[in-house]
Amino acid sequence: MKTVSVLGSTGSIGTQALEVARLHNFKVRALAAHSNAALLAQQAKEFLPGCVCIFREEKAGELRELLSRDADTAGIEVLTGMEGLNRIASLDGVDIMLNSVVGMVGLEPTLTAIEHGTDIALANKETLVAGGDLVMKAAAERGVNIYPVDSEHSAIFQCLRGNKRSQLKKIILTASGGPFYGKTRAELENMTAAQALKHPNWSMGRKITIDSATLMNKGLEFIEAMHLFGVSPEQIEIVVHKQSIIHSAVEYDDCAVIAQLGVPDMKIPIQYALLYPERVECPTKPLSLTDIGTLTFSKPDTETFECLAACIRAITVGGTMPAMVNGANEVAVAAFLEGKIGFLDIGRIVSGVLNDLDPAPVTCLQDVLEADRAAREYANTRL
Repeated sequence: MKTVSVLGSTGSIGTQALEVARLHNFKVRALAAHSNAALLAQQAKEFLPGCVCIFREEKAGELRELLSRDADTAGIEVLTGMEGLNRIASLDGVDIMLNSVVGMVGLEPTLTAIEHGTDIALANKETLVAGGDLVMKAAAERGVNIYPVDSEHSAIFQCLRGNKRSQLKKIILTASGGPFYGKTRAELENMTAAQALKHPNWSMGRKITIDSATLMNKGLEFIEAMHLFGVSPEQIEIVVHKQSIIHSAVEYDDCAVIAQLGVPDMKIPIQYALLYPERVECPTKPLSLTDIGTLTFSKPDTETFECLAACIRAITVGGTMPAMVNGANEVAVAAFLEGKIGFLDIGRIVSGVLNDLDPAPVTCLQDVLEADRAAREYANTRL
């Protein structure tokens, strides 16, 4: 029986992770959510963690009141803010911490967990996009394992097992293309948030679903793959695969290509990360290739979906530029969801960072946080 902590427990990844925890009788040491006090209280009642964290401090009173109604949960400690996330990340007796919070907020608790020697199941891609050099160096120094939860990176991780990393030729990173695959810039001009949130294959949180629509998500995964697997930009090929059955593949020096396939269900990579290296029953639908029938592949349109090109340029520039591109995107996506800007404005703001801001070397966490602050300030002036 494993003991886990879950950051982002009320989100899409977090709730599915708790399904896995329920199935395999995990001990849940701590739970953290952004603002959904009601669901967090329900989860606390079921899993009885020692502490919970509600990131938004103004929701702490509501959470405490909900927990006080039941004798089993009345004694659970309530934490808040970044301090609360870091407290959870440094708890003793945790086998693995799942980090599935959204955005840059996930970086500090990741570094805290590494410093504490706790293995990480990582679903917060911004951690590696913004602070990849810091995170991977710290993990190597502390002997901490980072298990990818993104379906694409989990697929690559699985395809690399049993083979020499030195013989890896390239990574084939698949993309669904999102809800707007094949559309022109003219067609995208007036697309609404409601339309962008209708992903054809995956059920995900709002921010990541918009990122999928702009292909920013694939750009972030491109950067993440470079850090996780130690490859150069030239060793990653992005392929649009609309069916989301092949989750990614790797090519070796002998031109053999090994892929990982499965139905589009995040419980598969979540469970693999939490139970690695074991493979056990998973509550999902088996894959039937004859039911699928046809698998298609095409190149991404980086001119129309400029966020993807911006991410690749950002990691090529290096330094704090990936953190700045990511920070600007977070501001732009939030503005789009609030109806303040149009769909194509997201790419305009993200690309503007590359043209208007100067990167700096990353030597510590403060460098990343300052770059993120500057990018958010820039993005807010362009809304």
